[in-house]
Amino acid sequence: MNLLKALATVSSMTLVSRILGFVRDAIIARVFGAGFATDAFFVAFKLPNLLRRIFAEGAFSQAFVPVLAEYKQTRSEEETRTFIAHVAGALTLVLAVVTALGMLAAPVVIWISAPGFADSPDKFALTVTLLRITFPYILFISLSSLAGSILNTWNRFSVPAFVPTLLNVSFILCAVLLTPYMNPPVLALGVAVFLGGVAQLFYQLPHLRKIGMLTWPRLAWRDAAVWRIVRQMGPAIFGVSIAQVSLIINTIFASFLVSGSVSWMYYADRLMEFPTGVLGVALGTILLPSLSRHAARDTGEAFSQLLDWGIRLSLLLALPSAVGLAVLSGPLVSTLFMYGRFSAHDALMTQQALVAYAVGLLGLILVKVLAPGFYARQNIKTPVKVALLTLAATQLMNLIFIGPLKHAGLSLSIGLASCLNAGLLLYLLRRHGHYTPQPGWKDFGLRLLAATGAMALVLWGGLQLPIDWHARAYVRAASLTGLVLAGVAVYFGSLFALGFRLRDFARREV
Repeated sequence: MNLLKALATVSSMTLVSRILGFVRDAIIARVFGAGFATDAFFVAFKLPNLLRRIFAEGAFSQAFVPVLAEYKQTRSEEETRTFIAHVAGALTLVLAVVTALGMLAAPVVIWISAPGFADSPDKFALTVTLLRITFPYILFISLSSLAGSILNTWNRFSVPAFVPTLLNVSFILCAVLLTPYMNPPVLALGVAVFLGGVAQLFYQLPHLRKIGMLTWPRLAWRDAAVWRIVRQMGPAIFGVSIAQVSLIINTIFASFLVSGSVSWMYYADRLMEFPTGVLGVALGTILLPSLSRHAARDTGEAFSQLLDWGIRLSLLLALPSAVGLAVLSGPLVSTLFMYGRFSAHDALMTQQALVAYAVGLLGLILVKVLAPGFYARQNIKTPVKVALLTLAATQLMNLIFIGPLKHAGLSLSIGLASCLNAGLLLYLLRRHGHYTPQPGWKDFGLRLLAATGAMALVLWGGLQLPIDWHARAYVRAASLTGLVLAGVAVYFGSLFALGFRLRDFARREV
């Protein structure tokens, strides 16, 4: 398997999803703006999304994929299929209970996660209703992530990478078609979440059948492998929860700021998710199964070389992305969101949050690459300790920055904490002997900085041109596209002139 080709496949699918995500957010911004209703929806959607990251993309996948890769390497196909059935049974039962409890306790959950909403009974009641509609999403999307983890282990990366587009399509269709028939209209977004979760699960089932791994969930509490995953998930849930608790605390802080603060941070975060998903999540997705196979085979040198490849590729793509987001923050927000009820003030506030988030983009992406270095070796306790320290640092920075910078200070805290997280993970990987840098890092770093600097100068120069970022949508889009293409051309042209070649980053894995 060519990892660079696999990365291109996953990234391209993720790119389609992110583009549809921007269309979705542009439609939401145009229809609902940034205020009462959107604050309620974003808080309600954040909670099942948080549990998705804990049960599915976070703790569960970290514990499940390494054991599944071990089974695939050392056990028969029937044993592997039985193992999957037992894991699916346990996961379904747990998620069904969590979903029922979440819907019943929705008022308490909102009171804890967004206490500032309690001062507005109508806003509080709307958020509770939206939470009850969206909460079943956790059940469907977690089972969808189980299916995706299996497909990724069988190197079928394109299907799970495409699945998120279905949620965005659901949002777009419901926002356009259902909004006139819902009272209040924002309930259409809650319905979109529910339908999107269902679509994401059922789309993958035929592909599981093709690889012979589609089985009915079965409960088998005495299965040693299931309990092995459960034991791994304990610290993993704690570790992932720490990161998500940090986001909840930030939401709590933001709920006490002026109305719109939650939405401004959300729109900025959506822009950050573009490079994080296309680069960081994509790299982490293809690295974890390969690293797990090396760990199962005990091939330490190949493990270290694969990590080095991932880190270099992350830096090559993440550094210019961070600089580009910061420099082009104003045009990006204006072009994508400043329509209808989304005002120029909303755009300025979102831009401030985006610049603050961009400070930590490199850290956010590197964490997606470095953390699998521990998960693949079934060492989850070390990232948990790092996450605890990161949580403490985030809250300390929140207290420092929220006064002078308001919502942008909360975004800056998350960005700086991500850099701290990545730095500590890298240090510990080296200290534990799991990673040794390969030769050539000094030359690599200098050439990378030179190319990024050239790109930044070109983008800054482009912003000095007399471009009207309040003009019609197609004028803004054309101007922004021109700037982005100029930056991309200068960056990769500089890399080529400095000696970088695509073949230098090709890597094959069995």
